[in-house]
Amino acid sequence: MNTLEDSLIRFMDAGFPIIYIDTFEESKAVKYVQSAACGREIMEWSVTGFCDYATNSVCPDWPLADTLRFLISDAKSCHRRVLVLTDCHSYLSDPTITALLKLLAQKIVNGLDDFNIVIVSPVVVIPPELEKFMSILSMDYLSQSEIQQVVNDFCDEQEIDRLSPQFLDELSMALKGLTEFEIFNMLAMALTDDGEITSSDLDLIIEQKQQLIRKSGILEMISVKEDLSNIGGLENLKKWLQRKGKIFKNIVQAEKYGVDIPKGVLIAGMPGCGKSLNAKAAAKLFNVPLLRMDMGRLMGKYVGESEANMRKAIKLAEAISPCVLWIDELEKAFAGVGGSSGASDVTTRLFGTFLTWLQEKESLAFVVATANDIAKMPPELLRKGRFDEIFYVGLPKKQERKKIFEIHIQKRRPKDLSDINLDELANKTDGYSGADIEGVVKDSVEEAFAIGKKQISTKDICDAIKNTHSLSEIMKDSLKEMNKIYEDRKFKNASE
Repeated sequence: MNTLEDSLIRFMDAGFPIIYIDTFEESKAVKYVQSAACGREIMEWSVTGFCDYATNSVCPDWPLADTLRFLISDAKSCHRRVLVLTDCHSYLSDPTITALLKLLAQKIVNGLDDFNIVIVSPVVVIPPELEKFMSILSMDYLSQSEIQQVVNDFCDEQEIDRLSPQFLDELSMALKGLTEFEIFNMLAMALTDDGEITSSDLDLIIEQKQQLIRKSGILEMISVKEDLSNIGGLENLKKWLQRKGKIFKNIVQAEKYGVDIPKGVLIAGMPGCGKSLNAKAAAKLFNVPLLRMDMGRLMGKYVGESEANMRKAIKLAEAISPCVLWIDELEKAFAGVGGSSGASDVTTRLFGTFLTWLQEKESLAFVVATANDIAKMPPELLRKGRFDEIFYVGLPKKQERKKIFEIHIQKRRPKDLSDINLDELANKTDGYSGADIEGVVKDSVEEAFAIGKKQISTKDICDAIKNTHSLSEIMKDSLKEMNKIYEDRKFKNASE
């Protein structure tokens, strides 16, 4: 039985007054409601009016308020019934509608015989007055086997040959996260293009997934160009990511061997030392999309909206998996956990949802969380089992600084690289972060161009170094304190 249908049966039988189904696939959700009703008659209201399927009576253009007043005044009309409300999320900000729904919900709680209200909407809106009466359900994204069935059904309908098992596996994995409606549209588009469905159509799916992420407004899909070769130093972290990448790319064989599904990594340490760059390089290494979660986007103005957004973001990341889910500056994302204000309560609930998922997740959504100040992070996040590993990124050592200079000069002035003394530059930049070094190279290249030089020299870069204040100068006391925390906690050093 479908998980949503099973939940609906339990919630209806238990007498939950208002069940809110958060889904775009309205018609599919209504079918699940009809199946879960178990003999109860269905009544449905939408912007086109009210329909009673038991009597086949239709009241076109009947307002929602009039529908609710009728049901409140006539208890017999509610006996063994389910009222399905579609297109109604915008009405939930109307005080009259909210008051009528509350009154009807109270009647259900007080013994209105075998009656439930089911709201079906792609937008979760929970007015404070209805919070205690509402239960939110979400329609699960299609599993890989369900997607394969949809693809086979499409091929049969179009009277074309079914796809080979190998390509069907590849295609169904690529289609994860899309609704049945979107999958049918994608397959129809692919078929219209050249009369067949081939591996060349996978680009269309990636484009559709980017649309899906953009339209969600919660996650952001980041285009990735950087790989591990763009990172100077941090060899321990890079080797660890390479090992996880091998597991990620061969997950079926790895699971058969007894390897656990990778959870993720927390990279903490100095600002400007390559933490975010590692998140991007991980996605490139694993050859999967990079999704960025911004906590600011999750915050909603209605009660329960922020938590619903967190659940939606997690479900979207899981559905689109395999992917890398990047959460930048994690300590800021969950600042205020355990506080006494209303905002802190919301953050605490979001933190609890995220923590539970991180502990129990079995999907190939690999979390890369980055943090500058680990002292501000809730200690629960640092417990074993949340992340596969926690790495500490310090200021780059001499050989690492030398490599960072090489990377940035090679990127901008490859012809000049052989004439530049990288050892001298590395010696002069003790206490500089990777971002400081990049800034030095950028400034020297810009200055050389401005004065008309044909190439940059070691002296040009040394002059730029003299005009740059390093991270260790600007944050001297903070860096000492952070170093002590990381050493005391015995985090694994990202550098060799």
